[in-house]
Amino acid sequence: MIKVRRILLFVALGMALLFTACQSQQTTKVYDFTAVTNEGSELSFANYKGKVLLIVNTASKCGFTPQYDGLEALYQQYKEKGLVVIGFPCDQFGHQEPGTNEEIEEFCRLNHGVTFPLMAKSDVNGENANEIFKWLYSEKPFDGFGDSDTGKFMDGMLSRQDPNYASNPNIKWNFTKFLIDRKGRAVARFEPVVTPQELEAEIEALL
Repeated sequence: MIKVRRILLFVALGMALLFTACQSQQTTKVYDFTAVTNEGSELSFANYKGKVLLIVNTASKCGFTPQYDGLEALYQQYKEKGLVVIGFPCDQFGHQEPGTNEEIEEFCRLNHGVTFPLMAKSDVNGENANEIFKWLYSEKPFDGFGDSDTGKFMDGMLSRQDPNYASNPNIKWNFTKFLIDRKGRAVARFEPVVTPQELEAEIEALL
């Protein structure tokens, strides 16, 4: 009887370990997603395996729009080492991205010299949100704007619209940035108040 119990115990432990291993292998990564590019073709993020990604929701008529310059500078500085910056234009915050995909591309290229990949304009919150952003903010939920003057301004503005806004993990404004490591895992989130230049150390650590 004791031997039977031991055998059953070993079997149970073995199954538990196998289940855990399977669960680990099934963990969602950025490579599981696709998106439509600015030119209308479908892009699989599996194409970026082994790269460090900086994914950003962008807008052309926002107070944070000059961050396009910093994002392009990061891309130029680190692309040879494996960094890819990817912009997702979005019109959900203050109607600050009203243009077509073609107009957005032209604006970014002419005004900010953007050469990094741009996706088609899409939602990042709500029922029709791009699936990659649902995953990103579930992995890295909102954790405040910090104590800077700009952070306090953003908190005050959004609190007036919704006193409970901070309890939702979703995207709060244009130019929210997510850093993805070489294994496809979301490792950090930076709110719009954090400039691209402030991300250099984090990016270098992953490269």
